[in-house]
Amino acid sequence: MADNVASLFRGTAAHSPSMAALARESDGVGPIDFCIPCNPYFPTPGMFDELAGRLREIITYYPSSADTITAELCALLQLPPSCVAMGNGSTELITWIDHLLVRESLAIPVPTFGRWTDQPMETGKRVDMFPLQESTGFALDPAKYIQFIRARGTRVAVICNPNNPDGGFLSRQTVVNFMDALQDLDLVIIDESFLEFADAENEPSVVEEAVLRPNVIVLRSLGKNFGLHGIRFGYLVANPALAGKIRSMLPKWNLNSFAETVVFMLKEHGAEYMESLHLVRRDRLDMARQLTALPGLTVYPSQGNFLFVRLPVGAEGTVVRDRLLTEHRILVRECGNKIGSSSRFLRLVVRPQVDVRRLVSGLEQVLYGSRRGAAVPEPSTGTGYSSGTAAVDRLISETNGVGMPLAAQAAAMPSLPPAQTWPGPAQAPAQLPGGIPGGMPGLMPAPAVAMMPAPAPAAAMMPPMAPMPPAAPPQQPMPAVAQMQPPPMPAVAQMQPPPMSAPPMPGMPGMPNSNGMPGMTPAPAAGLGQTGIPGLRNGGLTAAQVRGRTQPEPEPAPQPTGWPAAGAMYNQVG
Repeated sequence: MADNVASLFRGTAAHSPSMAALARESDGVGPIDFCIPCNPYFPTPGMFDELAGRLREIITYYPSSADTITAELCALLQLPPSCVAMGNGSTELITWIDHLLVRESLAIPVPTFGRWTDQPMETGKRVDMFPLQESTGFALDPAKYIQFIRARGTRVAVICNPNNPDGGFLSRQTVVNFMDALQDLDLVIIDESFLEFADAENEPSVVEEAVLRPNVIVLRSLGKNFGLHGIRFGYLVANPALAGKIRSMLPKWNLNSFAETVVFMLKEHGAEYMESLHLVRRDRLDMARQLTALPGLTVYPSQGNFLFVRLPVGAEGTVVRDRLLTEHRILVRECGNKIGSSSRFLRLVVRPQVDVRRLVSGLEQVLYGSRRGAAVPEPSTGTGYSSGTAAVDRLISETNGVGMPLAAQAAAMPSLPPAQTWPGPAQAPAQLPGGIPGGMPGLMPAPAVAMMPAPAPAAAMMPPMAPMPPAAPPQQPMPAVAQMQPPPMPAVAQMQPPPMSAPPMPGMPGMPNSNGMPGMTPAPAAGLGQTGIPGLRNGGLTAAQVRGRTQPEPEPAPQPTGWPAAGAMYNQVG
């Protein structure tokens, strides 16, 4: 399999090879999957046995119409069928949204799910990409995003909540405020494909608000949270006019018999489903703690069923990915082909603890094993790759990741600027350590893409130094290496954004302020670890830090026994 690994990944553009392709290269047995983000605890073994027993019937006969399957799902989730359209996977719905409702331009924060950037470009739309800043843990600031949308004159805006690949989360009220601020746009799309794995608040979904607004669509996945990517089913929620427009274009039998069988099984398995979400959230906490213990590995706060990590200085993601696969039979998602990311980053799906121990062991051997074969080189030897990462690593070491010399930081203003306010709170990173494609025939070529310059990288692990308070950047040119851009793509127009000062290191996102409303609390200068990132301490993470909380963990609420309605949260789990 080793000889074919590189070719398999080169042939998949913005995604990873399918498990079927990998199995064919390894005598029919696939690797441990830390790449595909689905629920490992659902369906239950009993449900799989039932599906296996009905296999002949399922694959022999036509399914019911999409309307019949949709009506069953809506009865389960307590949604009006007139407001719902089911698709053969959420990507089918993204395709129809683009064809029917996106006329000229679409804005999307990056990095994100690749179809939100690729699909509109394939049909000749302008895609305005708003780069999330590594220095703020890839947290989306809704106020700045709105300013960007207004400056570009974009007509459709997208938010993924939680975002893929970083797991960044916006509170429900923040998303509602965002929708209200952009009610004049042609369309606002809230992609909640991973929201059922979140536990930052009780009811984070905005489906109930979407049906009342003329220009809002909420996209939901079923394959991810039900652990059944291969079935291909998802749904959207919108007002009856929008949902009906999409539904009228979908084939009558666009949902297969496996999808129908699972949807009609679900009403008997609500308790098992909620327990599976509880287990995923528990495993996310444990997995974050174990990964944080690896030297130099940055783990970002996540509300999805995956963790976004930055590799130690000197490690190249493609090398780490290939060695984990060929030497340890572990598949991870290297994010160098995601716009707005680089090969310094991996997305690691949350899996049971026995699998995580194998992942951690594999990473230890690949990153820090015998120095001759280690992916992280000795400090004196430098790096042996030419992707530009080495130059960025040197800048990080020299500037503490903020684009200016350390001496200049020490002389800069020591106080934190005040947190920005907006009708809905700007989100900030939690105090955690730095911590299909496929063109469609007959469509127009991709137009110019408006994209802001790539941000300077955030601080990486560096030699011990005295903690320093964050400082506003001086008004002076940044070092030349900080302005490096990735190799230009054809017909890509670079837009210069308005100058922005370095954001303060805020507190946890979505936490109440003194008025009881979600807001941001600046992180105190005390307690900064040697990397200058709040919350990074040698003792690891608390449960509150991993969950993105500033208050103590609440007592677990009693778990409901029935199937949860869409938009209702079935957590506060311990």
